[in-house]
Amino acid sequence: MSRLEWSIAWRYLRSRRGAKLLSFISVIAIGGVMVGVSALIVIMGVMNGLQHDLREKILVGSPDIRLLTFGDDLKLADWDRVLDTVRKHPGIVAASPFVLTQGLASAGHDYAEGVYLVGLVPEPNGVKGVTAIRDHAIAGDFSFKSSDGRLRGVVLGKLLASRLNAYPSDKVTLVSPAGAKMNAALGSFMPRMYQYEVTGLFDTGMYEYDNSYIYMWLEAAQEFAGLTDAVTGIEARTTDRWIAPEVSASLAQKLGFPYRAVDWQQQNSSLFQALKLEKLGMSIILLLIVIVAAFNIVSTLTMVVTDKTREIGILKAMGMPSKSIRNIFFAQGLVIGLVGTGLGLLLGLLTALALDKYKFISLDPQVYFIDHLPVALEPLDVAAIVLASLAIAALATLYPARQASRLFPVDAIRHD
Repeated sequence: MSRLEWSIAWRYLRSRRGAKLLSFISVIAIGGVMVGVSALIVIMGVMNGLQHDLREKILVGSPDIRLLTFGDDLKLADWDRVLDTVRKHPGIVAASPFVLTQGLASAGHDYAEGVYLVGLVPEPNGVKGVTAIRDHAIAGDFSFKSSDGRLRGVVLGKLLASRLNAYPSDKVTLVSPAGAKMNAALGSFMPRMYQYEVTGLFDTGMYEYDNSYIYMWLEAAQEFAGLTDAVTGIEARTTDRWIAPEVSASLAQKLGFPYRAVDWQQQNSSLFQALKLEKLGMSIILLLIVIVAAFNIVSTLTMVVTDKTREIGILKAMGMPSKSIRNIFFAQGLVIGLVGTGLGLLLGLLTALALDKYKFISLDPQVYFIDHLPVALEPLDVAAIVLASLAIAALATLYPARQASRLFPVDAIRHD
């Protein structure tokens, strides 16, 4: 674009009285783009923050990879050999066996409820554990050492402990459905019952874990689940959580049937897909704000074309080509888009950073498990918002610029 075209475009953006400030309708159009861009940046930051916090809470007790097996029994018998293979696999930094089963828990009262029981090794063998669940103990620890010197302790979630009224040093009774036998005299199955001592409590902030999970020694869980020497599977931690799908696929291919490896995204696929869909839906809805702002640009430029019809005719009569006329109005829309997007970007970033730093929006941690609205800005999201805003602003100029370039000089000069 030539300097003359830029000069005329800037003149048309200014007020009629020749002031250096932009005209009111131009300010309105810029304000619409600014509001749309800033809203998109803030909401996308909030959605990313919520996803990040939820993902971290889910992965407190969920490993990067779980190695399981096909079959009716759903148990891993030769886990010693497989564990050694998993630990030597590229990308794996820690691995250990685990047992996952279900049972009925009671603390000697009338109240009882179903729970998930997880069997772990007592100690991470001097290295960081596969999951971060041990870091969330609020009473006792995950050594599972009971007062009688045996490993008959259990660690309960905070919410579950409060409902069962079971705290460290208290006894809990767990009912196992595994190995239940028919009693001929009673005509019903007789489940097996085990008593354990509460040796710790944990609080992850994730309702599912805190409300229904109990952790115990691996061998105690094997006995409870009736697995003898077998385990449910092997859990592993990778060097980077985001390479877990590739490591999982290569591990499953190496071991072959009947083993299968499930990464953390597959373990929680429904939830993560729902979050992605929610983020996409929110993005589309908020992008409509920018599209509405684009209509403001169309109306602004259309009004300018109508107001400057005679001047456009004079310019064309003096020899200015239609391409230059299109460039003039394209430049106006580009300025509105650039200024609006720039101001929206600045306002959105400042608002997002202020929300995250000063925690203006407080939440009830008992309901949401977080005490404030988290914000996490992703550079790719911000870049996509900026590019989309500029693209929409550029497209909004096409119709007014085309209409202006198609005016005939004689008809335009005679325009009232």
